[in-house]
Amino acid sequence: MTALLEVTQLVKKYPSILAVNGVSFSLKAGTCFGLLGPNGAGKTTTLEMIEGITRPTSGEIRFKGKPIDSEFREKIGIQFQSTSLPDFLTVREVLVLFRSFYRENAPLEELIELCSLGDYLDRDTKKISGGQRQRLLLALALVNHPDLVFLDEPTTGLDPQARRNFWDLVKRIRASGKTIFMSTHYMEEAEQLCDEIAIMDHGKIIAQGEPRSLLGHHATLEELYLDMVGKELQP
Repeated sequence: MTALLEVTQLVKKYPSILAVNGVSFSLKAGTCFGLLGPNGAGKTTTLEMIEGITRPTSGEIRFKGKPIDSEFREKIGIQFQSTSLPDFLTVREVLVLFRSFYRENAPLEELIELCSLGDYLDRDTKKISGGQRQRLLLALALVNHPDLVFLDEPTTGLDPQARRNFWDLVKRIRASGKTIFMSTHYMEEAEQLCDEIAIMDHGKIIAQGEPRSLLGHHATLEELYLDMVGKELQP
């Protein structure tokens, strides 16, 4: 399967911290790739460099075999951890506004149906729930009919039911043929949605593979560690 995105020895240094330290991986077209790790692991910094928001200190990022450029921004969609929406606009008006920013657009009614927005299209964006807001933000990431969609910890702060509803939505988008690159710190989320995951900590990828085998291995290690601690604490 063709590699849609290739990242090689990506590094980001700040004056007092090495945020990303030699990260390499490739993302196959039509799959969902997950970057998993605790807060502060370097996931968001890695995504921001790939998205073209932050300049890498060193390393290479290639999209469809070519270095990323201004055209790359037309071919990707991004759902950030936090996004401010224009005041006093309805959900429908925000969709129309964001579609106007791109040369190529996904059909409006298709976005509304895919992201289940129909029940609150005429509601002010300040008056929708957290789960509804996440569905809207995902729709905004899809307005330009992108080849690659970035989701940066998209379910953080959602209640369990809203999180599972969002998972169903991501599965529908995957089924439509989109390629997805997501970051998360939820193991269950990665297992549910991703074809391949990379576990990141302290700026490095420490393990990579299919979710079931990889997470199963790490869960076993955690259970063993907890069992050993429990035994040490017994009187």
